[in-house]
Parts: sequence; structure tokens; C-alpha cells
Amino acid sequence: MDVDPSVPIAGEPMAETAAWWLAARAEMDGLGAGAGLNIAHECVDRHAGDPLSANRVALRAVSRAGRRTDMTYAELAASTSRFANLLGELGVAPGDSLFTLLGRVPDLYVSVLGGLKALVVVSPLFAAFGPEPIRQRLELGDARVLVTTEALYRRRIEPIRHELSTLRHVLLSGPVRDLPRGTMRLDEALSGAAPTHTIAPTRPDHPSFIHFTSGTTGTPKGALHVHEAVVAHHATAVFSLDLRASDTYWCTADPGWVTGTSYGIVGPLSVGATVIVDDAGFDPVRWYGLIAEEKIDVWYTAPTALRMLMRAGPEVAAAHDLTSLRHVASVGEPLNAEVVRWGADALGVEIHDTWWQTETGSIMVHNPPDVAVVPGSMGVAIPGVEIGVVREGEGEHSQPSLSGPAEGQLAIRTPWPSMFRDYVGDHQRYESCFADGWYLSGDLVQRDESDRLWFVGRADDVIKSAGHLVGPFEVESVLIEHPAVAEAAVIGVPDPVAGERIKAFVVLNAGHARSDQLLMDLMALARRRLGPAVAPRQITVVDDLPHTRSGKVMRRLLKARETGEAEGDLSTLEPPSGGDRD
Repeated sequence: MDVDPSVPIAGEPMAETAAWWLAARAEMDGLGAGAGLNIAHECVDRHAGDPLSANRVALRAVSRAGRRTDMTYAELAASTSRFANLLGELGVAPGDSLFTLLGRVPDLYVSVLGGLKALVVVSPLFAAFGPEPIRQRLELGDARVLVTTEALYRRRIEPIRHELSTLRHVLLSGPVRDLPRGTMRLDEALSGAAPTHTIAPTRPDHPSFIHFTSGTTGTPKGALHVHEAVVAHHATAVFSLDLRASDTYWCTADPGWVTGTSYGIVGPLSVGATVIVDDAGFDPVRWYGLIAEEKIDVWYTAPTALRMLMRAGPEVAAAHDLTSLRHVASVGEPLNAEVVRWGADALGVEIHDTWWQTETGSIMVHNPPDVAVVPGSMGVAIPGVEIGVVREGEGEHSQPSLSGPAEGQLAIRTPWPSMFRDYVGDHQRYESCFADGWYLSGDLVQRDESDRLWFVGRADDVIKSAGHLVGPFEVESVLIEHPAVAEAAVIGVPDPVAGERIKAFVVLNAGHARSDQLLMDLMALARRRLGPAVAPRQITVVDDLPHTRSGKVMRRLLKARETGEAEGDLSTLEPPSGGDRD
């Protein structure tokens, strides 16, 4: 797999933009003169080769039962080199695709980083995917190697393996009771591989990852990224997440989602921090306990998780010592102002929202660590990134507004190091994301006089009601200000008069029950704060909202169910109440 040279990443960035990325690039060791830049070298080998950091814990894996396993940078270097050498012995060539289907266990991180050393293209998948989403992704990515467990292989892969014409090697992690035909034990295969590996010259544009993201149709999009992205991961880990080599860091995202790779693996390891890896699901007591016991310095999580912690009540947080926290950031969907205020009280620190996408590869908009948070704001562009706003009705080929008050689609001037370089198997769709040297994000924002950005909604989520354009997030944020509401989602429902009427779904906090009086109170709050034109006409109490496994509310699924339309790609849907993971 290689990068199409026709990809529209050319363009002259502003001088100060180029200078910022060049300064960030200068912090990378590289592979030597003319040998390029490799993510695994920057994350592992350069630390393992430094006596001051070689014996620092790189990964601390916490099992569901609470057992902790440490791996130093020196040990991680040896393990990933063994894995890279094993791939060579199997005849896997640079550019071939390696997929992982694992929980958050050490073998996942060894496989990902070892694969990058071998210059294969790596794609981590959610362990909870069913056979069809797995088949789609393995097929789209021309999978050559898969690392998984015996149980997952039996349930997910064995029934479809005959359909996977490119899959040659299946490596089984963990205990194996009865070795399935056509597989091999990973631990046995690694035991005979050499613990040192010389990384081949790596071009900055050599493919590194395929990150899949759901689409509105039945086909997931596979965003292709490159090794140069490590420059942006490293710079934003330091500048946006305030991460230092002496820190203990926890990113709650699964590596099956881009955040779990960019900031669960690459960013923190490039800095040289200690990364906490927790294989269990969400549990308020466990999460607070982990922060307290491991003395987490920097924590990166999702607004949905924070709202669920709010729902658990202040007494759960108060029972734990959270004073180690220096910086908390969120990602995945907009962060409501109410959650920011809760964080200051319950966690003792402000929560700093960040914005980016699978396609951007790294943080593009943030609330800087050294600047007071304006609750509800996405923040400002990071240094090195130029953000523009394409105003409504001006067309995709109009030049974006660069500063001052504006409302429209968020656009980013190309290029930047971590931008995706293609959609696997759908180059035409990729090209449609760009116009006149700008990447069009599909997200609608407002920009104020201080150039802070405020999320309005996805372009396809915005509700057009009686001549008004209504952003769902604005309505949702008001509804969760009510003490009874833990979470809210807002959609537009077809209406013969208004075009669309606004409908809200709310999940209640513990101790609150649905009643006519509560619904009237919520309606009154919305009308008082938003006005009758923007307030929802209908509010429904539900037990759960549909989320992706990365925490985003699937508004399109709510709308499809409400209107009877096709539900589209559901492969990233989280089972109700978090579901169960194999």
C-alpha cells in the first residue's frame, strides 16, 4: 500500500505555520541522515537508547482483575523488535497490512509498534466488533496479518476466514487451549525472534495507520495516515495536553479509535511518559481509584464518560484522592459548559476541550493548558494550523474567513503533518473533502471576536426549523443544566409546516424519574434560555442514547429510528449500557 502522488496535499502554508512544524520536527531524532522518520523509533527506540529513560516504565497494563504488568522502554524496544523480525520471517513486506483485534493488553501495543518498525500499515480494530464489520475492514485494508485471541478468532474470524483472500497469517495472543488450524501462538513465534531490529529507511509519507470511521452508508471509511504524523502527535501531546516525560498518563480511548492510537500510544510514548493501559470498561469507582492509585498527572477522556461520572454523583469522586491531576482534557464530541463547571468542583481542575477528527490525525483546536477555559468553547487553533470558516451559502469554493465573528463550516489550510492521505479504496471521496487548498471538515462552528470557536453541529445534523438553523449541541447543553438530566440528544423530525420540528431525548440522573412536571420544567427551561423558536417541541425520556464506541452520540441513528429511514453503518455502535466485551 502506498500514497497516491495525486493526493491534494500541496499548498504553501503560511511562513509561521511551516516554522512551527519545523521546530516540532527538530525535536525528533529521526533514523539518521537520509533515513527518514519512523513512528516506532520516536516512540520507543530513542528512549530505550538513552540511559536516563531506558528503564522508565513505558506501559503499565492493568487487567480487569486489577493485576499490573510493567514494561520499560528497553523491554518494549526488545519486544517490538522481536515482532518486527517475526513479520520479516513470515515474508510480510513493507506496505502490507497488519490488523489487531485485541483488548487493551500489552500484545496490542507490541504488535502496533512492532508493525510500524517493519513498515507495515497497521489498523487496530475494536475487540467488540462482530464478524461483518471485521470482514469489511479486513477486506478494505487487504489484511495480510491479524493478531487476535483464540476466543475472538473462534467467534469472529473462523466463520468468515474463507472470505478473506489476502489474510495469510493469524497470530494468537494470550493462552491458547486448542490451536485452530491456520494460526500460530504469538508467544512461541516471538520467542525465536531476535530482540534487536534495524528499522529500514522510512519516508515521511510512508503509510503508517488505517483508521476506520463510520459513514452514513453501510461502508466504513478507512483513513490512511503516514509516519510524518508523529511530528504532530508529539507536538500536541506537549503543547495541548501539557505532557512531560516524568508524567503518568491515561487515555481512556480504545486504540480501535484514532484517539486511542494517536494519544493512547504515539503521542505519550514519543514524549517518554508512562502510559496507563486499562483493559476494563467504564466504572466510576474503578476510574477514580485508578487516578488515585496510579497518581495520574494527565488524563484524556471523552465528554460522554465525564457526563457518566457526573451521573454517578459527587460522593464517588469525593471518596478518592484526585490531587495528582494536573491537566484533564476531553475529545470525541463537544464538551458542555455544565461538565466543565462540574470538573472544576469534582476533579479540582478545569477540563480542556479539544477538537480534531480521524481525518486530521491530531489535535487542531484546543483550550491551551496555560489559559483559563471558557466553558463551552472548543478553543482556538493550535500553533501551526490555520483555521478558516466557510460561511453558509457562500459555496465550498469560497475563501474561508480567517478571523473575527463568523458562522459556517470549519476548514483547515493544507498541509499539516498528521493529515490523512487517502480513503482506502475511495480516492474520489477523499478528493471531495478538499477545495482550493482547504480541508472541509463538515463541522459547523461559530467564531467570536476573540477567535474562539464554538461548536454548532455536524453539517448533516443541523436542524432547519421554521427558517431557523438550530445546532443540536446548543439545545442539548441547556437541557443538561437541569439537575435531573445526565445526557441529552436533539434531532429534527420532519414537519409539514416548519420543515423540521425539534425533538429531544434525555437520560435522567439517578434518583430522578419521568413525570409530566419534569417534562414541563425542561420545556420551560429550554424556552426561557433558547426562545420558543429553538426550544424542543417534544422531549422523550430514554434509558440510554446510542453512542459510538468512541463516545459520540449517534444522532443520525435516533433520526433514522424516528423517521423509519435506513440506519446506515452501525458497526461502531456501542451496545446499550456499555455492553459486554469478549
